[in-house]
Amino acid sequence: MTGGVRGAWRAPRTVLALVVPPLWSNRVLPALELPLRGRTAANVAFAGLYSGVFDGRPNWLSASGFRWGLGGAAAVIAGYVVALSIPAVRRLPLEVAERVPETSTLEWIALHIPVGTVLAEEAVFRGTLDPLLDDELGPAAPVVGALDFGVWHVHPARAAGDPVAVTVAATTLAGLVFGWLRRRSGSATAPALLHLAINAGGALAPVAARWIENRR
Repeated sequence: MTGGVRGAWRAPRTVLALVVPPLWSNRVLPALELPLRGRTAANVAFAGLYSGVFDGRPNWLSASGFRWGLGGAAAVIAGYVVALSIPAVRRLPLEVAERVPETSTLEWIALHIPVGTVLAEEAVFRGTLDPLLDDELGPAAPVVGALDFGVWHVHPARAAGDPVAVTVAATTLAGLVFGWLRRRSGSATAPALLHLAINAGGALAPVAARWIENRR
């Protein structure tokens, strides 16, 4: 009887696990109208609750996760360094508008990106949702999980004034890469480190470009 009840609950539970993250990011969190630090704290609290309810398996301390993650992060950092060394490319970040007027660049990179964005999102998607989808959906799991990650970014794109369709497409593609890394390494640490390198590098690029141009 217990096995039958558990089996009957699987499909609704999977649907709920898919619906809750975009609902949180696009409806609930914006409705709270929190300042940046409040949003970071709320995202971490949500990630912890979600992981607990849906049996998260992030495997944060995996040696394989660190190896794959550091390798991916090193490649991203090298890409930023090369881009900043090319004058025509280096000037592009100077056109990027200020996206975080509520805080300093240091606080943004040291706290809000690694904790409010990377830790929270990787705990939800690669640490919890992807393993659940792998169990329930099989080969379709990577695409479904990545699409859910893309939809998570609808409201953030609107708030930043970015094209929603382009943002969803780009973050869905990123979700496929992050999901592949999690499955390859067996840990959410690998995509988390790559995610951190991409986001922190993107935040630092305008600062670095401005510093280089001023020295010239």
